[in-house]
This record gives sequence, structure tokens and C-alpha cells, in this order.
Amino acid sequence: MLGYDYSSDNLYFVTICVQNRVCCFGKVIRNEISNNTNPKLFIMDLNQFGKIVEERLLWLAEQYQYVVLHNYVVMPNHIHAIIEINSSLVENTKIKSLSQLVGALKTTSSKHIHLEGYQEFRWQRSFHDIIIRDNRAFNNISKYIESNPDKWHKDVFN
Repeated sequence: MLGYDYSSDNLYFVTICVQNRVCCFGKVIRNEISNNTNPKLFIMDLNQFGKIVEERLLWLAEQYQYVVLHNYVVMPNHIHAIIEINSSLVENTKIKSLSQLVGALKTTSSKHIHLEGYQEFRWQRSFHDIIIRDNRAFNNISKYIESNPDKWHKDVFN
């Protein structure tokens, strides 16, 4: 959004895609333990590159104490995450913008994926974000993230 301060405290729904939407993070498989307490029909089976991306997402919240990772899913060729920037969690710290945080995620995950032997791996330029403005939006987006593997066969990124 033009003129918006993306380092301000807020919740963001972020989608980051692999260049050319190449599926390289694993595959969606049937959930063998689907039941009433775990109703997911499908889950992600992350490969070594998907595990790197997941680890780097978790690293963001460890590296930057003002970042809270509320929910995420690593899909075969993209990721969805709810990322909160909360400056009240730190004192006297320069807060990185959402763009800088996504840049750190992309840079570090690319480096690790390249070191694992996938030299051609590239993220798509930029990313998509939505500012989450209320609890209803947060809950809807969380449900969307959690159900993403179940909807993979209809996903626009598939």
C-alpha cells in the first residue's frame, strides 16, 4: 500500500511463491491419521528443501524478537504465513519492515537450499501481503492456511 509503514506494529498475511511455481518443497499427501481431533484430509510431506523453508520461517521469530509467527504452511511451491510485527516486545531495537523480513527469509532459505545442491532454486520476485485488521479476518485467514493442503488440487498455485 503506497505510503504505508510496513515496519509498524501489525499482523500481515504473507504469500511467497517459488519462481515459475516449480513444486520443490514436497508434496501434499493423504493424512493417514485424520479423525475428529485432527480433521485434515491432506497434509504436506516436506522434503529437505521444504524443511529448510520451514526452519527459516521459525528462525525469523527467533532472530527478531519483535516478530511473532502465528500460523504458516509450506506448500509444494509457495508458503503462507501470518507474521506479526510487535515493537512492544523489544526495547531500543530498529524494527525491520515486512519487506526486509521477507527478504531475510528468502535470502537465507535460498542460501541453504543452494548448499543442499538445488542450484537452480529461485523465489519469485516480491510477495503478496494483506494487512489483517480484525479478529474475524485473522480467524478466516488462519483457517485458510490450515486447510490449504486440503484444497491443493484446486489451488491457483498448483
